[in-house]
Amino acid sequence: MLLAIDIGNSNIVLGVYQKRKLLTHWRLLTQAERTADEYGVLISQLASAKGIGVAAIDAIIVSCVVPPMLGMAQELGETFFGLHPLVVGPGVKTGMPILYDSPKEVGADRICNGVAAYEKYRDACIVVDFGTATTFDCISKKGEYLGGAIAPGLLISVEALFQRASKLPRVEIVRPKEIVGKSPVQSIQAGIFYGYVGLVEGIVQRIQKENQAQARVVATGGLAPLIAPECSVIEEVDEFLTLDGLRIIYDRNAIQELKKRAQD
Repeated sequence: MLLAIDIGNSNIVLGVYQKRKLLTHWRLLTQAERTADEYGVLISQLASAKGIGVAAIDAIIVSCVVPPMLGMAQELGETFFGLHPLVVGPGVKTGMPILYDSPKEVGADRICNGVAAYEKYRDACIVVDFGTATTFDCISKKGEYLGGAIAPGLLISVEALFQRASKLPRVEIVRPKEIVGKSPVQSIQAGIFYGYVGLVEGIVQRIQKENQAQARVVATGGLAPLIAPECSVIEEVDEFLTLDGLRIIYDRNAIQELKKRAQD
């Protein structure tokens, strides 16, 4: 079984695959102060609750955009599972040309999203990931990573408004009943929610226009199910896009390793 780990700034998303099938998944808070042992025990307990023993995990792949957490993930694999994790980064075979000025600067999660989206649709794609940041990633019809855009995430925006505007309260992000709020809370919710709907629609439409081609638009990330239904440009929500990208990249590297051994 393959343990796929996506370490983001706010959450760690984990999934256990048996070949191509996602057996189970979990979402944990990203806490840099937690040790590999603590995460190991937690993952073991979660897996056990699903009838999966630690010994059943025979491979690990990691994407990480939080540098201090990378050492923890490697230690987790080596000491708790007895495995050397494959870390998505320079030198790892993704099967996708990265047409960024500096390819190594592209976040590992964005590469995973692009790989999974193209594998699924085999066509030009735009992936909108609603995470700590809201990212837009463009994949060409040939399966090339073209680049994208990054905007502050919804939670960051709400927190910044609360911290910098002394009379405004911290609010929950929900779809408001109406655009014209009748209280500060309702007004903030309307501005944040519909502001992001407009942001996503505007950026996607500009990307389509700039590239002079229609691309399939897929959303992922924790807040995608909330925002996507109101976005006219989003065609599908795929909760497990990043995990699927990790699984695909692992498979491609495993095949490459087998070819090397056969040649040797």
